[in-house]
Amino acid sequence: GYPLYVAGMRERLTELARHNVRQVRSIGAQRVVFTCPSCYHTWRHFYETDVKLMHSTQLISELVQKGRIRFKEKVNITATYHDPCYLGRHNDIYDQPRDVLKKVPGLEFSEMSESRAASLCCGGGGGRIWMETMKGERFSDFRIEQAMGVGAEVLATSCPYCITHFEESRLTLEDQESLVIKDITEIIAEVI
Repeated sequence: GYPLYVAGMRERLTELARHNVRQVRSIGAQRVVFTCPSCYHTWRHFYETDVKLMHSTQLISELVQKGRIRFKEKVNITATYHDPCYLGRHNDIYDQPRDVLKKVPGLEFSEMSESRAASLCCGGGGGRIWMETMKGERFSDFRIEQAMGVGAEVLATSCPYCITHFEESRLTLEDQESLVIKDITEIIAEVI
């Protein structure tokens, strides 16, 4: 419903929120887990609900800490993490994604200089996902350069919008295989 909000359709967002909360209550859910930071943000700030709201990185971090997710495989990669705007700056979720990555066996974590609250947007925020931006001017192009600059072979994130933008920028590289874009959940799936 967040696109409705930014488009000024607040009454429609309210209707959608009521419908979604009714659906969650009807199945007796006590927790809603989001893979999309924008959806998490919208539920957290615009919905009236008493269910626990979590982003998938928070859930994975919790399950790793409790020993319910165990790593069975090892990777041999250097990875960096991009903070999605609606997970980081708007909801202060910075540590859990990094904690999870740092626990993956064989993964060397390399932090980009512009990270956490100073992280760049991927270029999809604020409705920019529907705008055409020229190659070399895209935020995602700059972010790809930063990831490669810290020696990352994998640019990890936890937002479908970020992945879409980074994939588009990665395809413009001379050596498209030099950097892989992955959601944290993909990395975890490879090692459990």
